[in-house]
Amino acid sequence: MSDLVYKNADIQDIDLLIDIYNSAFYEDYLRYGQCPAYGRTRESMEQSLKDYPKVIAYDQGKAVGVISYGVEGPGKYYIGCLGVKKEEQGQGIGTSLMKYFMDEHPDWTEITLVTPKDKESNIRFYTERFGFEITGEENDGTVVVLWFRLRR
Repeated sequence: MSDLVYKNADIQDIDLLIDIYNSAFYEDYLRYGQCPAYGRTRESMEQSLKDYPKVIAYDQGKAVGVISYGVEGPGKYYIGCLGVKKEEQGQGIGTSLMKYFMDEHPDWTEITLVTPKDKESNIRFYTERFGFEITGEENDGTVVVLWFRLRR
């Protein structure tokens, strides 16, 4: 992985976003029989883009990942999606996207997110690499998810 370039996604990026999400979350779709990030229509992705800003990471001109977030109050953010294309996973792109997000939002005091309870690699990523704590769990359809929070 060379130095990543980051770009705020806009309406022209809808098909690109769908491609990243489908690659990143196909295995979740197969594993759980559902995944809200997989199989999005252009209309649903357009609405998601309006509701949740997204930043696309590019490696040598090729889109490789995305982070999507919501603002929940002054300094409080919710990470709705952190996805890296399947063939690009394990190269530090997710870490770079998360660090970029934190650097671009220096006002952050709290970041929350959810991830499936049985995805041990995700749990390790958030707790060990970034220091998130698990604050609860709930059923999201047929999937048990854990809530994570990072404060400073």
